[in-house]
Amino acid sequence: MRIKSVKAWWVRIPIEASRQHRSDFGQVQTFDAAILRIETDDGVVGWGEGKNAAGSAGDYGALVHMLNREIGPQLIGLNAGDIGIIWEMLYNGVRSGLAVKEGHAMPQMSRRGLTVAAISAVDIALWDILGKSLNLPVWQLLGGRKLDRMPAYASGGWASADKVGEQLKSYIEKGGFKALKMRVGAMDGAPHISAARVRAAREAIGPDVELAVDAHGTYTVADARRFMHMVEDCNLAWFEEPVIADDKPGMAEVRAAANVPISAGESEATRYAFRDLAMLKAADIFQPDPAFCGGISEAMKIGTIASAFNLRLAPHLWAGAPCFFAGLHICAASPASFTVEYSLGANPMIHDLVEDNIEVSDGLVAIPEKPGLGFTISEKFLEAHVQAV
Repeated sequence: MRIKSVKAWWVRIPIEASRQHRSDFGQVQTFDAAILRIETDDGVVGWGEGKNAAGSAGDYGALVHMLNREIGPQLIGLNAGDIGIIWEMLYNGVRSGLAVKEGHAMPQMSRRGLTVAAISAVDIALWDILGKSLNLPVWQLLGGRKLDRMPAYASGGWASADKVGEQLKSYIEKGGFKALKMRVGAMDGAPHISAARVRAAREAIGPDVELAVDAHGTYTVADARRFMHMVEDCNLAWFEEPVIADDKPGMAEVRAAANVPISAGESEATRYAFRDLAMLKAADIFQPDPAFCGGISEAMKIGTIASAFNLRLAPHLWAGAPCFFAGLHICAASPASFTVEYSLGANPMIHDLVEDNIEVSDGLVAIPEKPGLGFTISEKFLEAHVQAV
């Protein structure tokens, strides 16, 4: 089962104007991702995804170039089942031989960012291949599935105070969701504007639906604390990325002052960053993004760290189909997981890129039964939306 070919594309899918939203990332007009195809010499194809931005907020030219010109050639001829060995080889780069010999990591200077995003895409695709080659779903290879349907929360909530309640109630109607997440932070300006939106949302949905908030790391520590004080009677499920990911001591300060759980991690790469979050007591909930943190392999290690520190895991799944399905398998297999992020913004990268229906019923999303990651790419749709690099 040797790797025969590796090909990545920058896929850009337009979002119709009526379904676009605006946040601190700007107006989301397209959904973009680096989509990777790996094929073995016996004809098994695996699909992966790498990420370096949210929605249409970034350029994927460099990541796709790295996958096609730097990472891809290194993979040709390798055993596709050597997933962990390949991960460490790509992470340690030119010193991978020394790392193997000495028994500890010796990564290249460019070990985070685009490098790990590229490794993520490769790792997800290799797990897809391994599952298909063994005719087993990936969750079976990760140790088993604790539930055949996982609780999911509706992720969205950008509307103004006078409309956010109606927006969130529409989410409940679409999937019977019992948990919702809305955006706050710099998109609103001052903390009191976000607080007013949160209070309006809580009043509209009532006390029995869980409500989380996400600031995308846009508050200072002082403003995060001000915001929390203003919404302390809203019974929030969690406060996501209150401050920039680079300020882990600041996040720990927010957590120490908070009366709600703090979640973080979509901007973090590798187990090492999450180790630091745990040691600094900076978060209650880890949210690694499989397409950015290092893939399925690394997300499972991050879940183990969460479990060891009695924390919880809720992967960031605002992404395309390969990343989203990878997240389903991670959640199914990780003891620390408790919920699945389900985008209620316009997301053709999940719903149109694959031939499968991904639906939530009674607030639950089904874990795939089919071999590998459990989806079929619409290659015709993919080819129609490839962006020139």
